[in-house]
Amino acid sequence: MAEFTIARGQAHTACAARAECEIDCLYLGRQPILTRAGTLAAYELLFRGGNINRALIDDDAQATARVVVNAMCSIGVSATLGSHQGYINVCREMLFDDAVLLLPPERFVLEILETVHVDASVIERIDLLRRVGFCVALDDIVDLSDELISQLPHIDIVKVDFLHADRARLPALAEAVRAAGKTLVAEKIETRDDYALARQLGFDLFQGYFFARPQVLSARRGDPSRQSLLRMLALIASDAPLTELEFELKRSPDVVTQLLRLVNSSAYGFGRRIASVREAILAAGTRQIARWAQLLLYASSGDASWRTDPLAQLAGARSRFMELAASRVRPDDERFGDAAFMTGVFSLVHVLLGEAAPADALVPIGLVAEISDAIAHRVGLLGALLTIAEAAEAGKQGQGACTACGAHPELAALTPAVVAEINLLAAAWTLTHEHA
Repeated sequence: MAEFTIARGQAHTACAARAECEIDCLYLGRQPILTRAGTLAAYELLFRGGNINRALIDDDAQATARVVVNAMCSIGVSATLGSHQGYINVCREMLFDDAVLLLPPERFVLEILETVHVDASVIERIDLLRRVGFCVALDDIVDLSDELISQLPHIDIVKVDFLHADRARLPALAEAVRAAGKTLVAEKIETRDDYALARQLGFDLFQGYFFARPQVLSARRGDPSRQSLLRMLALIASDAPLTELEFELKRSPDVVTQLLRLVNSSAYGFGRRIASVREAILAAGTRQIARWAQLLLYASSGDASWRTDPLAQLAGARSRFMELAASRVRPDDERFGDAAFMTGVFSLVHVLLGEAAPADALVPIGLVAEISDAIAHRVGLLGALLTIAEAAEAGKQGQGACTACGAHPELAALTPAVVAEINLLAAAWTLTHEHA
């Protein structure tokens, strides 16, 4: 009985650990789409609420929003798609939401769900999206209908559901789509016979369990403050000065993390690394930031603020300490102060993202070498400031500065008394904004 009790307790602990992990993680399903030659052409990206490889969807729009956020910000476009395209399911609500324009059209195909009634307004919206560069696919087609024939001039891809299509009518369907010059995708291919039939009928691309089940990707959950996102949107809507938007972002380290992932995704192809919050804003543009913030709000599954997380509070206090210390060392160098703040923000991002080492977490964010090297290797003046900040957090205000002064004489300005003062100001700054 004692052994059974222990085993049951261990099983309960394991289940609790798995549940906690699922709460802390974001998930994304990814199923390959193959060419006639058997090579990878694209992935369909699928909503997953946990590590169980099936979708439990209550809200199509929210499911799509979460897929977009996870692909663009949390996991990253490069890690999700590599050099390939991604197909994303879009319901009517998301089709008409400008947040869909957050997606780079050359990387993503909009797959119109079969539940969408394709009326004149939908056709008009599809035409607009195609004009800005999107390819549009119709999903789960099972037969050649008058509606499909009328829609063909307005779309690019037809995905035929082999599980439910009438085999006798498949040749006519395939012939009509090919005659219209559209790409034919055979989906839900589960047997070798279905694959052979699809190839015989001239299908271009293939997807289904016969080739591969969806793979589940995951990343540590970042939960940006909903209030911070709302304040950002309000600032953008009121055409507030760049300095106000910059200040709002600086108050929310996790929001900055998401913004950096967005800006440095392969989708944007920004030509240089980011060294400050202001550069990130300028790189993305306020309109794009507004779309991104709206999508994050849409995808959010809770109201918890980063300010209730001790680790995030530490990141906020550290970033403020770094900024204040930089202003004492180089009082006339605003850029250095920005870089110091960014170093503090991202010095703990590997913990927030569940990575073992800082260097692994910093790769998709795309920081300048001065900042990433300071965090990963403690080199340069920023690395020395980070060492001083960590010593101050441990109550060793004098030790860190004394050690760093030998390599960086500028740091002589950071006496133990100054470091103690800055540490107190940084902590007070974080508390001041805790309930803002």
